Amino acid sequence: MSASHLPISALWLDPFRPLSAANAQALAGAGLVVTTVSTLEALQEALADEQAAYAMLVLGLGGDTSLLEDSAALVKAKRLLLPLVCRTERRHLEVAVASLHQGACHALAADDWATSAWTQTITRARAASQAAAAPVNAAANANAAPSPMHGTPAQEQVRSVVYVDPISRNLLALAHRVALANVAVLIEGPTGSGKEVLSRVLHESSASANGPFVGFNCAAMPEHMIEDMLFGHEKGAFTGAVKDHRGLFEQAQGGTIFLDEIGELPLTLQAKLLRVLQERTLVRLGGERTIGLDVRVVAATNKNLRESISQREFREDLYFRLSTFKLRVPALAERPGDILPIVARMLGRHGRNGQGWSVSPAAQAALLAYPWPGNVRELENVVQRAMVLCSDQQIDTQHLMFDDMSVESLLASGYQAPAASEAATPPAVDLQLAQGVPANIHELLALAQEDDSADMPLQAAVKHNEHTLIRAALESSRSRLEAAEKLGISPRTLRYKLARLRDNSLSQLANA
Repeated sequence: MSASHLPISALWLDPFRPLSAANAQALAGAGLVVTTVSTLEALQEALADEQAAYAMLVLGLGGDTSLLEDSAALVKAKRLLLPLVCRTERRHLEVAVASLHQGACHALAADDWATSAWTQTITRARAASQAAAAPVNAAANANAAPSPMHGTPAQEQVRSVVYVDPISRNLLALAHRVALANVAVLIEGPTGSGKEVLSRVLHESSASANGPFVGFNCAAMPEHMIEDMLFGHEKGAFTGAVKDHRGLFEQAQGGTIFLDEIGELPLTLQAKLLRVLQERTLVRLGGERTIGLDVRVVAATNKNLRESISQREFREDLYFRLSTFKLRVPALAERPGDILPIVARMLGRHGRNGQGWSVSPAAQAALLAYPWPGNVRELENVVQRAMVLCSDQQIDTQHLMFDDMSVESLLASGYQAPAASEAATPPAVDLQLAQGVPANIHELLALAQEDDSADMPLQAAVKHNEHTLIRAALESSRSRLEAAEKLGISPRTLRYKLARLRDNSLSQLANA
């Protein structure tokens, strides 16, 4: 018997609907061996049993998700990779949707005991467990500490994705679960935040990952060309149509079509797109033959489509057809834990001939303090500018060119480094900050801000912070070389800065 057909063991907690013997027998027929508990205390005891090996946790929810929140906290405290499956009454559909947003891998009706439904549930739980285990296995191979239960699923296809901040990690975990179901997805988020990256994650995590991924920007072409691009035409359909043309929907057969800036699609084409999505068929321009479609549709927008609907700029029926499941990509400023790992990734991608780049602590503080109105796209611009201006692969504050603020004002604004527990980079990121950024940056930033310099003039505050950073590095190092490594600068740069600061106490520390 293959592993996919072996019975699995599950914990079952449902304070609202006791499990009957007949229902337990039906579950056994689907391959699910159930151990029931009636309270959270009993669940905690069951999770503490190291001899038991459970493959999923099934929760019966009432009219809210409070039981899910409490149970997930217990599972997380035990650092277990245990997929959560939620059951709720059909009249509480909103609870089922909320449970998926809060970490459940699957939700189904409380009165559904069909073998096929539970077989599908087991399949999804297996897939969720494997996805959650992927970063832990990768971390173990790298002699790293295990990541939390909701760690980033580090699949081979999406290895270049950098989602480190807890908000991003939760989004990525949810995207992997949504990818398992062939439903239309609407991705919302500001310009430059990475909506297309998330759409590729959905594609590469789905059953159609081996199929094509076809992207189209709905705002990039005039209306009369969009229809031809999307749906194609037959030979002779119009002047210049000298041969048949397969539209993007046909080109995406067996895969995913990504419709970016869907809010910019003209109203006349919205009606045609709605019909294609409803019928899962299309007719080329100038043709008569109906062509069946097997395409997953992912759309993205930076607009508030609800407002567009109220202003009669977007069809409400198309909105509901596209938004079977909605995902929101936060602005970069809302997920600061992603900033430095993304910088490290960009330095590795744009560097030539394997050059090793480093970023000084002061420059990192400026990067973290900047609000990033242009999101990841603006961050890449700043990084590339710095690489052009920097001659020795040592990026410092003088190499950072922001559009809206000066580096001095950022550093003088009193950026506070996050606590060590929040700042630690999860092991799921294969391009470690240590490649170009000192691992103890947050410790040095904290030391640098023990003295209050907020009331100083800008230039004095910048000099004071740099002075304190260098002092902290020298005091905690055995040599000037080690201090330079901690600061992420070369020994030559450290000598230059010591000479420029002209501090006798620092010179004595450096010569000690």
